[in-house]
Amino acid sequence: MKKMLGEDRRHELLHILKTKSEPITGTDLAKHANVSRQVIVNDMNLLKARNEPIVATSQGYVYLKREDKSEVFERKIVCLHTAEQAEDEMLTIVDCGVTLKNVIIDHPVYGEITASMMLSNRHDVKSFLQRVNDTKANYLSVLTDGTHLHEISASSIELLDRTEQMLREKGYLVEE
Repeated sequence: MKKMLGEDRRHELLHILKTKSEPITGTDLAKHANVSRQVIVNDMNLLKARNEPIVATSQGYVYLKREDKSEVFERKIVCLHTAEQAEDEMLTIVDCGVTLKNVIIDHPVYGEITASMMLSNRHDVKSFLQRVNDTKANYLSVLTDGTHLHEISASSIELLDRTEQMLREKGYLVEE
């Protein structure tokens, strides 16, 4: 296969992202374009700089433009738990029918750090946890002794309320 160049490659990458419903890894995109993964990272940054709604998640790149016009409700929640409880927290959230969009910490040196997660179901959580395990990575909340925020989204306020209630019952939710 011939190496794809510049704007033609970025146009093709954008087309792939817009037509995929699931995340696609930089490695897979690199193979498709016959370039290195670093070239793909640079391309994604160039596309983001053009205000394309591309997010790098733990499962790969996602194009966020929604095709449906349904309303989405979002909320930020503050959580505190151990690393051993992280899986239960994530499963609790997605089992309520809510998407776990990201994790946010307030780092003493770097300030606010946000990492996209985009977990919507048990499969997403299991894949995320497998990557954490495979890479021996730490959760960002380790840097803040377990305290972190999540931005969550759902199709109704009731689902967000139910999620908060479940997290409260498990002792993961930080409140005043």
